Amino acid sequence: MAKKAPVGYDDTPYLPDGKWRVHDIKRPAPAVVTPGCCAGAAPSDAVVLFDGTDLSGWVSKKGGPAQWTVQDGYMEVNGTGDIVSEVEYGDCQLHIEMASPEIVVGDSQGRGNSGIFLQGVYEIQVLDGYDNPTYADGTIAAIYGQYPPLVNAAPSPASGRSMTSSSKRRASRTAKWSSRPM
Repeated sequence: MAKKAPVGYDDTPYLPDGKWRVHDIKRPAPAVVTPGCCAGAAPSDAVVLFDGTDLSGWVSKKGGPAQWTVQDGYMEVNGTGDIVSEVEYGDCQLHIEMASPEIVVGDSQGRGNSGIFLQGVYEIQVLDGYDNPTYADGTIAAIYGQYPPLVNAAPSPASGRSMTSSSKRRASRTAKWSSRPM
C-alpha cells in the first residue's frame, strides 16, 4: 500500500497568536457540517430559532410569552415589545431572512428599521437599505454604530432577502429582536 502524504507539518513557523504553526499537523480540524438539502434549509449543526410556525423558544423581554404576530411563515413586530431567546448563546453564525415593507415610506433610519441584538452587546441593523442613503454604520447588516457591512446588498423593496452574520464572543448572552416597527 502506498504511503499517504502528510496532512500537516510540525516544523513550520508559528502563527502570530503563537499557539499553532502554519499548516500545523496537531491543529484540530473543523467539524464536518452537512449543508441543508435545498435553498433555505438549515445545515446539520444549526439551532433554528424560528421555524415559521410559532414563537416557541422566545419570550417577552418584559417577562411572559412572546406576543409577536406569526403568520404565513414569518414573525412580525406588533407593538408588544422586544423578544429574547430562552437559550443563551455565545459564538455563533446567524442567518437572517427578512423582508422590507412592500410600500416604501420614509427615508434613512425611518424606513423599515429594526435590529437583532446579539449577546446583549451588538446590534445587527435590519433596515430597508435599497436606494436609501443613511450613515455607513447604520445601514442594513451593519454592526449598528460600530462597523459598516462589507457591502450593501439590499435588493429592491418587497423582495425576500437574507443575510448571514458571524459573532465571536466568549461570554454567553441572549439573542434579542428589537421591536422598532417596520
